[in-house]
Amino acid sequence: MYPLRFEPIYQYRVWGGRRLADLLTAPLPGDGPIGEAWLLSDRDDHASKVAAGLLKGSSIRQLLEQSPDQLLGRLAGRFRRFPVLLKFLDAHDKLSVQVHPTDGQKNYLPAGESGKSEAWVVLEASAASRIYAGLKPGTTHDDLKRALASRAVADLLASFTPRVGDAVFLQAGTVHSLSGLVVFEVQENSDVTFRLYDWDRVDPKTGTPRPLQVEQAIACLDFEQVAIGPVAPVVEAAAPVRRERLFRCEHFSVWRHTGQSPFPVGATGLPRVLVCLDGAGQLEHEGAVYAVGKGDVLLLPAEVGACVCRPRGAVSLLEVALPE
Repeated sequence: MYPLRFEPIYQYRVWGGRRLADLLTAPLPGDGPIGEAWLLSDRDDHASKVAAGLLKGSSIRQLLEQSPDQLLGRLAGRFRRFPVLLKFLDAHDKLSVQVHPTDGQKNYLPAGESGKSEAWVVLEASAASRIYAGLKPGTTHDDLKRALASRAVADLLASFTPRVGDAVFLQAGTVHSLSGLVVFEVQENSDVTFRLYDWDRVDPKTGTPRPLQVEQAIACLDFEQVAIGPVAPVVEAAAPVRRERLFRCEHFSVWRHTGQSPFPVGATGLPRVLVCLDGAGQLEHEGAVYAVGKGDVLLLPAEVGACVCRPRGAVSLLEVALPE
């Protein structure tokens, strides 16, 4: 095993744009709106494949099945599939107002699916950008149904203007949307989304509105979840680079490294995923050197363990850990 780089999987989305071309070296397909780049995905319909090295062309699922101990180390046997899904999102327009079920809402989960808690790190934003997350205090079922009938759902949503670097955690069951920004997303490995409202738009690809799942969305919505804002990063180290813990939940943990001095990444006997948000450098492992640049995603298998990242100038790097 060695640090594994994956090819992005681009996804058409009616609300997307073309800004992911600034993050990723793989060219965007066509000239239509690309809303998502799936960076590491263990889904039957969208399986990430290794981009380089002896394992080039192997899917993350094949690696998990063929070499579970080398890939997951102490976590081997715990997961049927790789438990997190990583993405870049280009929300040029508004995402639908949507809700994801929790792990416990089994009646709303297809067989083999989990709930979907997720988190965002804002990469690009402007004064017109908006994140909608949670309800305004006191909002009831009846309030929401009246707002749906009058197309005034946005009036009930808590929202704020995000800034670059903001980190936002969305527990499953939180109603949410976003608009006018680019984010990194880490989530449970689930693709279950219930659309509550889609801003009355028509998908130009089909000429029809996208389907809604209003009853399911309301059933899974946590009405007690009021306004959500950015989390306060926990600074764990200031040297050799700044290390901040952005998220820690039962599904994933995420740290952000920023600086220009060499620093350690990875963990002995455990897998980690690195996402380079800005800058460039190289990883060193057992005498070998692996280039890392803006937009790159590298899985450090448990067998690889800890590495040294040597930036070439300033770098911003996320490190994602699986639940132990």
